Amino acid sequence: MSLKTLQDKVVVITGAGSGIGRELARQSAQQGALLAISDWNPDGLAETVEIVKALGAEVRSDVVDVSDRAAMAQWATDVVGQFGRVNLVVNNAGVTMSGDFENMTYEEFDWIVGVNLDGVVNGTKEFLPHLIASGNGALVNLSSLFGLVSMPGQSAYNATKFAVRGFTEALREEMLINGHPVTVTSVHPGGIKTGIARNGRTTAGEDHEQLSDLFEKKLARMPADKAARIILKGALSGKARVLVGIDAHVLHHFAKLVGSRYQDVIARVAPRLMP
Repeated sequence: MSLKTLQDKVVVITGAGSGIGRELARQSAQQGALLAISDWNPDGLAETVEIVKALGAEVRSDVVDVSDRAAMAQWATDVVGQFGRVNLVVNNAGVTMSGDFENMTYEEFDWIVGVNLDGVVNGTKEFLPHLIASGNGALVNLSSLFGLVSMPGQSAYNATKFAVRGFTEALREEMLINGHPVTVTSVHPGGIKTGIARNGRTTAGEDHEQLSDLFEKKLARMPADKAARIILKGALSGKARVLVGIDAHVLHHFAKLVGSRYQDVIARVAPRLMP
């Protein structure tokens, strides 16, 4: 069973104020969806609202911090109160925290866990009953290529994205065992042209500008609109895992081929790429 179409379906997207989230909203609108979107940034969210309204979509928008459990619970209640149902939820909101773990504060680590992991847990917990009640629901959680392979300087990001992957895969198994009509998809994008690196944070002593330039000019290869098309296609077909980008496919299969030795290879190569 899979959703198959977004026509007249209620689609919920977090982090819709920019990047992949905005493209998911735009393309969902083009496919006839009704939208409930959120972001922590009111200006970016307002821009997305204008884009989807111009496409004729009915849209509800809310400024929500996904790490705020009470706010997420209220948002889910309000969305269902307005639309009466939810068919697709995309827990897309995410942030970066770059720098070696030994230089990272507890507060910095807690911040990225709050958004990247707790945000996915909160969105899943609050909307899952409504997806089940829809009789034909789909849940999509954004992990990362770094939820498949580790990378130096990304220990906190790796921790959250590996956790999202494990959480999502176990939840999919639970849906299958319990016979619930909800497909569950874990998404693993590689370098996508978004502002996530520039809008992220770095530990003390790291050059944020240089790291942002490295990501945007050398690592981010795929446009956000193409990434969104791949994600929605995977969601509509009910795929368990969606890899987005050549880099995601290559590094994932390389790590599978060589096993844990991939860590030694990355440890030798990564310093040559870093600023």
